[in-house]
Amino acid sequence: MSTDAFSVAIGKGASLKNPRFTEALRMGVIFGSIEAITPIIGWLIGRSATSFIDASFIEAWDHWVAFVILLGLGLHMLYAGLKPDNEEQEAPSRHSFLKLAVAAFGTSIDAMAVGISLAFIEVNILLAASLIGLATASMVTFGVMLGKVLGSLIGHKAEMFGGLMLIAIGGWILFSHF
Repeated sequence: MSTDAFSVAIGKGASLKNPRFTEALRMGVIFGSIEAITPIIGWLIGRSATSFIDASFIEAWDHWVAFVILLGLGLHMLYAGLKPDNEEQEAPSRHSFLKLAVAAFGTSIDAMAVGISLAFIEVNILLAASLIGLATASMVTFGVMLGKVLGSLIGHKAEMFGGLMLIAIGGWILFSHF
């Protein structure tokens, strides 16, 4: 489940101006926390609604929600990278919490569906969610630092690279459910 967050982190890291490890760790904690919370929410929905909602209903729509969120973010990043610069703008040194949270939520929708599925079997959801969050935090932190290297190779068009990555991840999530 963390591979899509890892890919997004590479794009986010590439679009930053020389991200430090503390910024990579901040992003890892944001993505990891959201990735850990969503299966718990899914598990709670699954436990409380086992007689009302079938898990297949959520699984029928989760990929569409993730696709729309990632497509929107990706298109926004492409637009920012394509618009002509009258004066060369400096890359940001950090991304806003809101943008990171939306991207993290978009990549963690599948974790919510997993949480719903876990409600139907005997599992320690807190342990499972903690491990999912820890794996995601580690992969995102590494992905941001890897993106730093890639960003220096592709220059100021890193924003476009990140946008294309988000769109590709959204498309992959959508395609993988068909």
